[in-house]
Amino acid sequence: MAITQSAAQQMANAIRALAMDAVQQANSGHPGAPMGMADMAVALWGEHLQHNPKNPHWANRDRFVLSNGHGSMLIYALLHLTGYPLPIGELKNFRQLHSKTAGHPEVGITPGVETTTGPLGQGLTNAVGMALAEKLLATEFNQPGHSIVNHHTFVFMGDGCLMEGISHEACALAGAWKLNKLIALYDDNGISIDGQVTPWFIDNTPQRFTAYGWNVIDAVNGHDAAAVAKAIADAKNSPDKPTLIVCKTAIGKGSPNRANTAKAHGEPLGAEEIKLTRAALGWAHEPFVIPKDVYAHWDAKQNGAAREAEWNKSFAAYKAAHPTLAKEFVRRMKGELPKNFAQTAVDAVIAAHTKAETVASRKASQLALEAFTAALPEMLGGSADLTGSNLTNTSSTPALRMNLAGDVVRNDKGQMGRHINYGVREFGMAAIMNGVTLHGGFIPYGGTFLTFSDYSRNAIRMAALMKQRVIHVFTHDSIGLGEDGPTHQSIEHAASLRLIPGLDVWRPADTAETTVAWAVALENKDRPTALLLSRQNLPYAPKSDLGEISRGAYVLAEPSRVGIKKAKAVIIATGSEVQLALKAQELLAQKKIGVRVVSMPSTTTFDRQTRSYKSEVLPAGLPRVAVEMGSTDGWWKYGVAAVVGIDTYGESAPAPLLFQHFGFTAENVAETVQAALQKK
Repeated sequence: MAITQSAAQQMANAIRALAMDAVQQANSGHPGAPMGMADMAVALWGEHLQHNPKNPHWANRDRFVLSNGHGSMLIYALLHLTGYPLPIGELKNFRQLHSKTAGHPEVGITPGVETTTGPLGQGLTNAVGMALAEKLLATEFNQPGHSIVNHHTFVFMGDGCLMEGISHEACALAGAWKLNKLIALYDDNGISIDGQVTPWFIDNTPQRFTAYGWNVIDAVNGHDAAAVAKAIADAKNSPDKPTLIVCKTAIGKGSPNRANTAKAHGEPLGAEEIKLTRAALGWAHEPFVIPKDVYAHWDAKQNGAAREAEWNKSFAAYKAAHPTLAKEFVRRMKGELPKNFAQTAVDAVIAAHTKAETVASRKASQLALEAFTAALPEMLGGSADLTGSNLTNTSSTPALRMNLAGDVVRNDKGQMGRHINYGVREFGMAAIMNGVTLHGGFIPYGGTFLTFSDYSRNAIRMAALMKQRVIHVFTHDSIGLGEDGPTHQSIEHAASLRLIPGLDVWRPADTAETTVAWAVALENKDRPTALLLSRQNLPYAPKSDLGEISRGAYVLAEPSRVGIKKAKAVIIATGSEVQLALKAQELLAQKKIGVRVVSMPSTTTFDRQTRSYKSEVLPAGLPRVAVEMGSTDGWWKYGVAAVVGIDTYGESAPAPLLFQHFGFTAENVAETVQAALQKK
């Protein structure tokens, strides 16, 4: 039922009042965006959004993303007004310590918030990932007469989101994937922090999105809720294209002196201006007071519960007709691995150990993926135009393709595409993967070269902040890639990634370690993982025990391996340098010097182990030498006496020459250990 113009105006003014009151009380925040987008919000949340405030995690809800997250009071006001468990007291605590109303919306903190937004452009990109997940799940699970996956993804965004380059990466892909259930509402107010954007933002946005293959509804009055609601209704009818709705608005709408100015963007209006704004809006209520009739207009609890109940009834019929599919859908939306996953992982690790192949760890990753993608249909892979180098594709993951009608293509075996060609779009890939996992139903992984992790770093950070299971496959992890030279040779990247809180970083040395790394990454339901993999072949490191690899570091070789009884030092190595440590152990044994070799494929995982386990692996009193082709700074926390590393950029030459040039030889490692013992 359409909302009357009078009711719509009061509903919008409630948002404006809450926004300016909360920002004023916090003496911090952005009142202009929520005041300007209030009527857009009435149109979407009041007439179109499929959601249930009593169950923010209902599987078939529409997803709403506030990409211009600085306008967070918009979504907080909406969640409060529509009936989510976000009481008025939380709005009064806006931007305060431990409140549920942080400066920018955070998933997992505030009920009803679908993703953490703030870095502009990423929310829009997350929305693309959510819409992709919806489309793929619908293709996989919907059956004739049963449409259990059928919802839209809506995103509000501003000029800043469109200025960020990631918006180009994501929106081009959304058009290529024909995500017709993605609807973006652009808050076209022409204002950013520095003022009127016209001198530096001259894009013809409608033409830009038309070129991406989007449906564009231009020049909608963003302060006419009925007009916006009609545009949304039209967008829902798009058969094969995502839709951009350009909403012309005034930032700080209602403020007599701040509307349409940068002053409304990022600072409180001030007590006097708020008083004038209340008068201009005809809003005669005290701060944080909303009339009962306005609450009644906004209340979505009853309607939301009815919609979910209707879906539950449909799902019950689906379950009766397709019990196996229904069970699988529930498992995947919960993010749970199959009950036999542990055995699948054990079998894969044992197989790698038994075969003991000499391959690059990027190839070891593909071998592990063959086992895991066959067992886990929720794994959704991809690569940023480097599939043949990253080796992220498997026999279970055909390329994802859409036909001209926008449908997902199945191959002659009936398989749906599960490997995405992202193109040269590392940042877009990373943030889209965040959106995919936030939606639920898939575990995304994507590949590129390690040095290009710099492009996607902020999205990796956001995955860690949001505690999302996203797996990054980073190959060509060192100077070992050779002739491409310092532009492509990673030096600081492993150390840099290890500094991101909540991100697991693995640099495995062989096939068994790589398989374990994948298993742990898949089991890590609440943290992302970065796998750093070699281009060059690595010999298998013989092991007496596989059980401790998952702890991040373990004793790979005692000095008894080379005929020495007692260790005088410890060599810690990662990835391709483990082989150097083992060879150095042999060289030192010839001089009657015994060393323990510790393989540490994941410093981040090892750091979470108990103190007793750490001391077992790295006993006190023995000098330690770390070996890794990268920055040395991160190793000193392990009490090392020396690091065989590299703190300069690389060179362009064949890899064997580079190893000699930079001192990555068994002889240099052995000499470094001897020097450390002499200092003791």
